[in-house]
Amino acid sequence: MKIYFKIISLGLLTALCFSAFIYFEEYNLSNKLLNTIFALSSLALFLYIPKRSIPIAGFTVGLLWFYWIGYSFEYQGVGYMTPIITLAFGFIYLLFFLPLYFTQKAYFRALLLFGLSFIEPFDWNWLQVELIFVESYIGIYKYQLILVLLALSLPQFIEKKKYKFLPLILLLGALNFNYDKKEDAPLKIKLIETHIKQDYKWKREALLPTVTMVFKEIENAKKEMYDVVVFPESVIPLYLNRNKRLIKELQKASKNIAVIVGSLLIENQHSYNVTYLFNNGKIEIAKKLVLVPFGEYIPLPKFAQKFINDTFFSGVSDFLTAQHPSDFIIKGVKFRNAICYEATCSEIYEGDVDYVIATSNNAWFAPSIEVTLQRLLLKYYAHKNGVTIYHSANYKGSGVIK
Repeated sequence: MKIYFKIISLGLLTALCFSAFIYFEEYNLSNKLLNTIFALSSLALFLYIPKRSIPIAGFTVGLLWFYWIGYSFEYQGVGYMTPIITLAFGFIYLLFFLPLYFTQKAYFRALLLFGLSFIEPFDWNWLQVELIFVESYIGIYKYQLILVLLALSLPQFIEKKKYKFLPLILLLGALNFNYDKKEDAPLKIKLIETHIKQDYKWKREALLPTVTMVFKEIENAKKEMYDVVVFPESVIPLYLNRNKRLIKELQKASKNIAVIVGSLLIENQHSYNVTYLFNNGKIEIAKKLVLVPFGEYIPLPKFAQKFINDTFFSGVSDFLTAQHPSDFIIKGVKFRNAICYEATCSEIYEGDVDYVIATSNNAWFAPSIEVTLQRLLLKYYAHKNGVTIYHSANYKGSGVIK
């Protein structure tokens, strides 16, 4: 009985340490020293715990990080799937960490864990191993991760007296020596955060109050002398390109201010999740580049896609994408467009990118830690790529991330 208690306890402890930085951030307890200690402890535990603790740790990590994903199924009319999806993510990350089960050698586990940091199950990339260091004294680059893993695994096989300072030297090499901080864009940008519940957002009676709010915020931004006003993803809940009257009104409203709104586009009978830019009466449309796995597309073989799409997503999980990232030029300043999930994907940061305008609808997963995890991921990509992100969200999460 004691051995089983130990196995379960160590698995749970590993998962808790690995997830601690998210919950510290969620409850305003985040501290660089605390985050560093828990992050290093979690990796050390993954390297040394008994192999039978590994599946427990992986399963629990999946639950602690992604218990909220099933919440969105409530709005697809299949709310009964919520606990099933939660458990599914537990099993996905049980399998993700399972390679560590097959060895007790810490240095071999270190190499496996480093290799796993490159893997994205079903194209879902929100578990980045390095992310645990985003608000710590350790850096977030791959070379810093491997230095940490080597430092933690060396004591198992080196001669302690002769090389006793080597792990410490490796850890020093992994420290975060401050990132180059981008200056703000040379424009005055107003980020609008809305609070529209997901079960109300797409109802017919919600449209007029939402559109009225959009025009009111545009006028307020003009009075406050902003250059740009940014609204969240799908803030106008319809195929905007089919509503010529609304487009004309937005063109008029965009005199002397750039207006960025999220909405939908239908083109050749295909749906797109897009961002519209209205600027001095002109229109530009940026299509989403990276879709959400199982939310906007099904990352499975063709034979399974239609069944899952029709059964669980009412046939709406079939958005198409742009072929390349989209940029907006506003008063001579270039902004990369990013819609929700793709703001946390490396593809958006390829090329010459200094500023990103990101829009999200986080009401799908409210209330949960999703907003906090998203913010940490945005910090991760902002730090890693040296960019400034202007994020406008529905529910929570708006702000400037450097």
